[in-house]
Order: sequence, then structure tokens, then C-alpha cells
Amino acid sequence: LFNFSDESYTLGNIREVDTRKVTLFVNNDKDLRKARVGQLVTIQLSGASECWLIGMIDKVIKAVVTQPIVQESNNENDEELDVLEDTVINTVKITLMGATRWDAIEQVYKFSRSLDHVPEIDSICYVLKDAQLEEFMHIISSCRDGNHSLELGVYKLNENARAYVDGNKLFQRHAALLGSTGSGKSWTVASILERSSRLPSSNLIVFDLHGEYKNLSYARQLRIPGPDEVDCDDESLLFLPYWLLNSEEIQSLFVDRSEFSAHNQVVVVQDSITEEKKKFLESQSKTDLLQAFTLDSPIPYSLDNAIARLKYLNEERVPGANGKDKNGPFNGEFSRLLVRMASRLDDRRYGFLFKSPKQYNQYDSLSMIAEKLMGFGESKPRVKVIDFSEVPADILPVIIGLVARIIYQIQFWTEFNSRRPIAFVCDEAHLYLPKKEGNPAERRAVESFEKIAKEGRKYGVALMIVSQRPSDVSTTILSQCNNIISLRLTNADDQATVRKLLPESLESLLEALPIMDVGEAMVVGDSVLLPSRIKIDPPEEKPLSATIDFWTCWQDKVTNTDFSIAVESMRRQNRTK
Repeated sequence: LFNFSDESYTLGNIREVDTRKVTLFVNNDKDLRKARVGQLVTIQLSGASECWLIGMIDKVIKAVVTQPIVQESNNENDEELDVLEDTVINTVKITLMGATRWDAIEQVYKFSRSLDHVPEIDSICYVLKDAQLEEFMHIISSCRDGNHSLELGVYKLNENARAYVDGNKLFQRHAALLGSTGSGKSWTVASILERSSRLPSSNLIVFDLHGEYKNLSYARQLRIPGPDEVDCDDESLLFLPYWLLNSEEIQSLFVDRSEFSAHNQVVVVQDSITEEKKKFLESQSKTDLLQAFTLDSPIPYSLDNAIARLKYLNEERVPGANGKDKNGPFNGEFSRLLVRMASRLDDRRYGFLFKSPKQYNQYDSLSMIAEKLMGFGESKPRVKVIDFSEVPADILPVIIGLVARIIYQIQFWTEFNSRRPIAFVCDEAHLYLPKKEGNPAERRAVESFEKIAKEGRKYGVALMIVSQRPSDVSTTILSQCNNIISLRLTNADDQATVRKLLPESLESLLEALPIMDVGEAMVVGDSVLLPSRIKIDPPEEKPLSATIDFWTCWQDKVTNTDFSIAVESMRRQNRTK
């Protein structure tokens, strides 16, 4: 495989071995200058001509050690003299990454991260560079089966070699795409989406919070309607009727847990909703479902009727002693609840929930919503981008969690032979999947995604968590991401979070996180054969996330902006007018 007849490749001899850690003794300064941190090296296993261990240089050390040297005296009567002398010791520390072996069946060399053997003491270590490095990188690339390889870019070690990840393992084991602002996250996401869209029946759903991906031509654009779009008939609008909310989500919207009567409010609201769902099933002659449905079953119901029942109980008077009426058991307990509910229903920002068109409140409406979100095939867009920028911030986690939960549950109940895998791309995940315990709305969203992170693989639901602040994202969700694509990270807390996700043997790779260029990523995990720095290919269609060049823009001579348009858009809560 490798021909190291030229001494320029020789680095040194092994003097210490500790599982995956190896220490080299380098004979002279000339050889020491060959070593670069992050460079690949190789060691041939003794007695195995077809097996080469591959390692990465972690540290290069030139140490001066002062040692006593005993010198003999010329005079027989004098004692021996102790003289101190400085000795230079050149050391290189290496982490073993895997081994390249000859596959006798397929007649090719293959790289594997498994280490069956460790090198012997005094074995020679060689630097991989030039033609030898190029040969190894081509082995890495060719190890990927073309049927499930996802091309990301080129290796920084050798830009002549294309870099691939295993598309199956990338999504099967979940992925986290992390990077500070301006590091190239949106660029990387768009590049992955672009390549995924070329597959005949790929299925990805992007949770877009800022409209960054709304111009991607290959994606179906869906948008949660704004306040003045409730009455619009537009296929791109995605209404999410209130009856899709489960009991926990309803409570987070309406019930204040700090109130003394909160328990009674929860019980009565649940009973009222259950009764209305029962009436709806009876009106649709779906009597077979009456014994099976639950409070959380996604069945349309009249919220107005449920509120009317709450008003009745809140004002109820019952016969008392001496023929005089007295307050009912719930009289006055729902006053604040009813005010909160009325406030939500009258707020046009929540129109996508409470004022959805008639076709969204039929028995078959959920099937229509599922088709809009999950439909796949040759004639349908493989990527769906859902723009949540119009959703009020206080319920944003609930709404995103609702979409994810509905899709997961439909996927769960789909017959195995009919089930097609689907992936969620969770952009700006720290905004709705927080690490810290937040308000009830945030908790509901986190619980939905934590369930998907733990169990989604079994049912073909994958997560790609995209965030600029990994330290703020739920640790439970991040811990389930077995693939890390980390771009530049400058914050110490974020670097520490990524460090906890990786094996100790790979910690040295993280030292480069603060100094990587835009579009460079450290890719580690089950989907890559060799943890590597990769320069991501730019997408053909760029997302709307380019950083504004302040100084350049300030040099332009332009007329004043018409702020009345911006003010009108702010009042409408919509930029489309």
C-alpha cells in the first residue's frame, strides 16, 4: 500500500503505547520538523504486511533534560566526578484513529476504525504526505458505497480527495450541525438539502424560523399564516387547527398553574373537550371510535361549545337551603381562565390555530395536513420548508413541537411496508429546545423532540439539530446525536458541550474549532470513517443568511428608506404586503 523507501517520510520510533495513545521518540530536529499537529501518520503492524495503523499527531514536544554524567578521573586516587549535561529529547504524541487492511474478498484496501492490535515498541512511524497521503484519502473516499454516500466537500488534509459521509448513518443516528454566527451553518444545511433533493423519494422537513430557506426552488414552501392571512386561500399556508393540540399543550396555552383553582380548571376543560369530541364522532356516524378515542385523539370539536360549558359552570346557581339559590360548585372559579381563553381567541396572531378555514375542521382534515407535510414521490418536492417566522414567540415551542409530534405519530401508526423515512432539520434549535427548564410551552416541545431523539430511529424519523449555541440545547437531545458536524465555535461553553459529546481520544481535534475558516467543518461520528476537517462545498442555491457588509454598505450613496412601508408591515405582522 505505502512505499516509504525515501527517508523523508520517516518520523521516529515508538517508545510508549497506551491503548489508542502512542508516543514517538524522534532522533533529530530535522525529523521533528516533519511533524505537524493534526497531520496523519502510519505504522505498519509487525508481521502483517497488509495492515497499516493510522494515527493523528496531537502534540510535538522538544524538551531539554538536564542529566548527570559520571566522568572517570585521570588520577587513580581521585573519586569519579559528576558532570551535568543538557540532553534534547524530541517527542511526538499520536492518537490512533484506525487501520487500513487488505480485503482479500473484494481485492481492495479498506479503512476501519476498529483496532485489533497495537504497534510494538520501536516500530517505525511514517508521515503521510504527498502521494502517500493522496492514496490514503482515496481509500477513505472509495470505501463509501455510492448507493448511500453523501458528498460534502473536500478534505483539508488533501483537497484532491472528495469527502463523503454515510447518508444512512448520518440520519439513522441523528446529527448535530453546530457553529457560531457566520461560520457557514445555513450554507452547510442548504448543501445537504440540495443533495438530498436529488434522490427520487427523499423526505426532509425544515423548521425555518427566519425565512432563510424560502427561496430554495427545489423545496415546497409552507408558511404558518400571519394575522391578516387567516381568510386567504393559499396552498402555501399551513393552518394548524386547535383540535390537534393534546391536553398538555392546551393547558400550556390557557391554564395558569399558579392559580388556586388550576386543578379544577384542568379537569373541567378536559371533560368539556372530551364531551365535544364525542358529539363530533356521533355526528359523523363514527360510533365504532367512541370506545377507543381518548382526550388526546386528534378529533375535531367545537371550542366555542366547550367555552360555553365553562361559562355555564362559572355562573351556575343551584338550589340551597330554605329555597334560596346558592353558588354552584365551580361558580367564579373559571373567570380568569375564560378571560385568558377569550384573549387568545380574539388575538389574530393565533388565527392559524383558532380561525382555520372550514376544510381544516373536517374528519378527514388530518389526512390532508399529513399529505401536505409528509407527501413524497417523483412528482412531489422532496424537501418541505415550514416558515414559522409569523408565529408568536410565546407559543413558538408549542407549535413546532405540535408539528413534530403529529408527523411522528402518523409515522408510528403507518404500516411498516408503507412507511418512508423522514428527517427533521431543526434550525435555530436553541430557541425551542432549551437545556434549562423553561415555561410549560417550552417543556412540551422539548418532551416531543426528546421522544423522537430516543425512539425515532425505529420508525424512520431522524433529527438534524442546527444551532449556534449548543450549550443552550437540551442535553438529552444532543446526547442522542451520534454525528457531529461542527463549524467554527468561539464560545468556551459551546466548545465544552461539543467536547462532552466526543470520545476522549478525539479531544485534540476540538482545539481547532475556534480557528477554522468559514465553511470548514469538523465531522465526527458514525457516518464518517475518519474524523476529519472538511471544506464544505457551497450550495448552488444560497440561503438568505449572508452576513451584511456594514462598512461596504455605509459607503453606498442611497436615498432614505421609506419607513412607512416597514411600519405598515409591522402593524400587519407580515412582510408580503
